[in-house]
Amino acid sequence: MSGDPVRVLLVDDQPLVRSGLRMLMAHYPDLEVVGEASTGAEAVRLAGEIDPDVVVMDIRMPGMDGIEATRLITAGPAASRVLVLTTFDEDDHVYGALRAGASGFVVKDMALDDILAAVRVVAAGDALIAPGVTRRLIAEFAGRPASAPARSPRPVEGITEREREVLTLVGRGRSNTEIAEDLFITVATAKSHVSRLLTKLDARDRVQLVITAYETGLVTLPGWV
Repeated sequence: MSGDPVRVLLVDDQPLVRSGLRMLMAHYPDLEVVGEASTGAEAVRLAGEIDPDVVVMDIRMPGMDGIEATRLITAGPAASRVLVLTTFDEDDHVYGALRAGASGFVVKDMALDDILAAVRVVAAGDALIAPGVTRRLIAEFAGRPASAPARSPRPVEGITEREREVLTLVGRGRSNTEIAEDLFITVATAKSHVSRLLTKLDARDRVQLVITAYETGLVTLPGWV
């Protein structure tokens, strides 16, 4: 990111949520709220008009929900990235939101400073999923249908065995530092492995690596709920 502030579009059907975030961001010169929307359709329209750096997106809204709005925004010509912000215990759409192109997923009961940190992470081109959300995502994906037997991991083409280990840890929500500790390698080496995985698997960001880990069976439900 340049020295310009991160331009943020707030999308939530609750005015108090938008107001609270707007007032908080006003205290930080590196963040600027450039628009607000209360519906998914309005969010898509504004994202196309003002091209924000980050769209902070609620999921459950009247009419077009946040998942469809995310899909349309990320599929459009704008470079906006979407950070989903929602109520953890009420939403069953974590996987859908990430598949729609969201670069991050955080929950409303997180500390406000952590939410702002997530906005900065996503704006910088990285991806972020709250650890509790990662566990929920695994549970939802591995549990559909509930009666289905656990899948055996299948080979991921074009990556080394070490990269496969790193991909598994990324899927479990490990940071680069935690991956380095688990595999007894340096943080710089862990970061290099993740970068190579992004290139080899043609993944947009870390979120897509997480999804790949689920879809290939490298990460499964037992031990993670």
